[in-house]
Amino acid sequence: MKKIIATLIITGSLVSCTKNFSELNTSKDGAVMTTPETLLGPAVHDVLKRNLNRCLRLTHELMQVHVTLSDSDEIHRYVIRPQESDYMWNNWYLQLTNIRDMYTGGDAINSNAYMGISLVLDAWVSSLLTDVYGDIPYFDANKGREGILQPRFDRQKAIYEDLFKKLEKANELFKTASLIDTEAKLDPIYAGDLTKWRKFGNSLYLRLLLRVSGTGELNAVSKIGEIVDTKKTNYPIFTSNNDSAILKFQTTAPYLSEFAEYRDLDFQVNNSLGEFFIDNLNEWNDPRREKWASKRDNAYVGIQSGYPVGQVPAPQSQYLASLKSEPLLGNIINYPELQFILAECALKGYIPGDAQPYYEAGVTAAITMWGLTVPTGYLTDSSAQWYPNDDASLKLHKIMLQKYYSLFFTDFQSWIEYRRTGFPVLPKGFGLQNDGVMPTRLKYPVNVQRVNRENYLTAVANMGGDDLKTKVWWNK
Repeated sequence: MKKIIATLIITGSLVSCTKNFSELNTSKDGAVMTTPETLLGPAVHDVLKRNLNRCLRLTHELMQVHVTLSDSDEIHRYVIRPQESDYMWNNWYLQLTNIRDMYTGGDAINSNAYMGISLVLDAWVSSLLTDVYGDIPYFDANKGREGILQPRFDRQKAIYEDLFKKLEKANELFKTASLIDTEAKLDPIYAGDLTKWRKFGNSLYLRLLLRVSGTGELNAVSKIGEIVDTKKTNYPIFTSNNDSAILKFQTTAPYLSEFAEYRDLDFQVNNSLGEFFIDNLNEWNDPRREKWASKRDNAYVGIQSGYPVGQVPAPQSQYLASLKSEPLLGNIINYPELQFILAECALKGYIPGDAQPYYEAGVTAAITMWGLTVPTGYLTDSSAQWYPNDDASLKLHKIMLQKYYSLFFTDFQSWIEYRRTGFPVLPKGFGLQNDGVMPTRLKYPVNVQRVNRENYLTAVANMGGDDLKTKVWWNK
């Protein structure tokens, strides 16, 4: 019985605390809850590390950033086994408990700052969960202390509607928020700069509004116009690379990268960079190659994704070992991504103005963020050049291709954006499975299917299936 209850608590999305830093029971010194500032750093750091783990394993292989050199690993052929689903599901829900406890703690001490920060982080992690799986436990999730061990699954539309409410509330809370120096020192992203936290929340808001804008629901297009144009003074957003939401990894604890202790074999040798990924960088003479890729025979060369079984290519360019401790891999959402969001919004007429300035600002910022200089002719003499007379589809592809590179090692974002737009257009290898269809979600974890079966079956009926081709609400 104890074993069954423990399984329910984890797989039912109801983990109530972590072992080390989210104990809300009365402690030996009489404290009734952990103070919210002590939850912030560990929760964000853990989510980012887990995101990097699966970005390396899943996102970058699906999106042809790299390709495995092992025949037994078939993710690049669109084969994702059910057990892959458990890792992120369990860990995202685990940290959602800590993030929501941060709100409870902030409320208890009348801290608008920590309530606002909690709401932004909640929207970030919850959006990842629903974008990767579809309908998920949300309103009843993380309530193990209240005895809810088999939470219902909520429809994605309802989840997004609530995420927008949380980001609206966060924006208001930050208007009157403050932190003392000791609290600010425990903020690993902005060192207590709440103006930047407010920009982070509103920039994330634009990401999520654009994601659902194609549904024609939730007033998304109108809200985008308010944030960017008609009510922009009430919704500050990123204005430079310095505003980007990045936990910059360090070379010593506590904020080490997920890859800091990886062997070179695990990080580099088992894969080579994808032909698609490298060829575009070569065409643009993009200086980011020097930060990301090794040379093979004095050249940057990729390999084909989706190669047939038994035809493993010879190794070519691989990730540089220096990326294992690269501070910028702690990215949540950055200024270049925001500029590409604005470029797409302008292209579609959601906001006034032309898409070109946003596009070119995004390209420039995506390169300078890495401490590099945009090469002469990059925007005037290569395929990265913007042509005003191109049709809308060509322009969107150009925006999304550059956005793809700005999302380097950013959780599942490039895959999610590909599912939303179909861009960038990826070449299809001869060995693809799943009928050659890019997976549109991950299946629900096996343990969730078993211990929360009634709610699982209802969710599957609502979703229209539980497989790699089932589309989520905003993608239908």
